[in-house]
Amino acid sequence: MIPQSYLFILLSISSCFGCFFGQTLLSSIENDIETLKNEFKSNQSDVADGGSIFIERLKNWPEPTDKSIILSQIVSMYLKMFDIIGPAKSKSHIQNIRNALYTLQNSLTGSFRKVNDLVELTKIEMGDLKIQRKAVNELFPTLQKLLDCPATHVKRKRSQKKCRC
Repeated sequence: MIPQSYLFILLSISSCFGCFFGQTLLSSIENDIETLKNEFKSNQSDVADGGSIFIERLKNWPEPTDKSIILSQIVSMYLKMFDIIGPAKSKSHIQNIRNALYTLQNSLTGSFRKVNDLVELTKIEMGDLKIQRKAVNELFPTLQKLLDCPATHVKRKRSQKKCRC
């Protein structure tokens, strides 16, 4: 990951929580992130090989509510990375970054639950007859909810306006 990626991701995360909160959080850990980048030698040329890990994915989630979903996963990935680092956890700069990430993760709990729902959906065995019966039973209410979405209403209103002209 390129050196600026860490700050960009934290800036993106903090943008979901307001400017003051984000600036306070970032300013408190900026030096710690620089120290960590130096320890990992993240300014070496091979870090850029293959592109970014998280930045490109963030570009695919432009809406703030959607972005919080992907950011919740990114925060959990960083926390997992710090768990794997292990003995280095005792270093103060790593602990400061972890604490900041835990603070952000606590603010993203609703989004994290949404991600878990998506993961659980992929695990549903659609070949199971009982699941199929349940799915068929829920088909009409599910489609109703889909058609009740505000985005669908806006699109429908626009198309009605075109017809009236």
